[in-house]
Amino acid sequence: MKQADAARLHEVGQGIFAWVQQDGTWWLNNAGAVVGDDGVLIVDTCATKQRTRRFLEAVAEVTGGAPVRTAVNTHQHGDHSYGNCLLPDQTMIFGHEAMRNALLADDVIDGCPPFWTPVPNWGNVTRRPPSAVFRSELTLYLGRRRVELRHPGHAAHTAGDVVAWLPDERVLFAGDLLFNGLTPMVLMGSLEGALRSLDWLAGFEPEYIVPGHGPLAGASELPEILAAHERYYRFVLETARKGRENGLTPLAVARDTDLGEFADWVDAERLVLNIHRAYADASGGEADLITAFSDAMTWNGGPLPTSV
Repeated sequence: MKQADAARLHEVGQGIFAWVQQDGTWWLNNAGAVVGDDGVLIVDTCATKQRTRRFLEAVAEVTGGAPVRTAVNTHQHGDHSYGNCLLPDQTMIFGHEAMRNALLADDVIDGCPPFWTPVPNWGNVTRRPPSAVFRSELTLYLGRRRVELRHPGHAAHTAGDVVAWLPDERVLFAGDLLFNGLTPMVLMGSLEGALRSLDWLAGFEPEYIVPGHGPLAGASELPEILAAHERYYRFVLETARKGRENGLTPLAVARDTDLGEFADWVDAERLVLNIHRAYADASGGEADLITAFSDAMTWNGGPLPTSV
């Protein structure tokens, strides 16, 4: 079995499960399931029909086929949302209003640009956005179990990031606000916002954290994970500042940058994407996604790797 195929459920609390896909690289996300008295809440789906089906089958096995009544998407990216169409028709899907708008506008699901190799095979998934949206926060009750859906109040990884927080069990599904041991990506969000989100995440004081990608973490590991994110975001901002002062393109800056302590993080080519984001933020414009991904592919010396 390839490492990327070694996905499985981990019970992180009674009736609380994290679906972890190793090694968390492009399109290989984490997801989750929370069991309540009257059914199951799904936290994110997966990029492809095959991977989402495996996830939902694993959930059905551990829950005895309990009905999936609700779901939430932590943001719009396809690795967390394209599998929505595999959820039962009666499942109510929640998400931030910006997430719904972004998924409706997403054209990658209709035909992925050849930035990755192999080009992901979604498996004829269809776009299914949330049918219920919110702006700030929303509390769901699964019988007696409380799940709080919260937005940080600003763009970070994306404009519509949501975490799922179980305050009684102190379990936090952080979505892509956290990448544990992998290079974070903020091309469609904000570096300053991503920095601000770190204190916000710490404020939950969780006992168990499910990041959007990478290994699960406990409370003792969270401070260093957050500190590493902070160092990386500040590194990108400073690198971009110097590049702009010297009149360099994001690709030129990235080619001339020593990644230092971040060199061993998977998906290092995201540096190019993040510099594009920093340039756009500094100029008050918007990042050109096609140019950014083309530059990342050039930096990588070819298409970006994926096991989907």
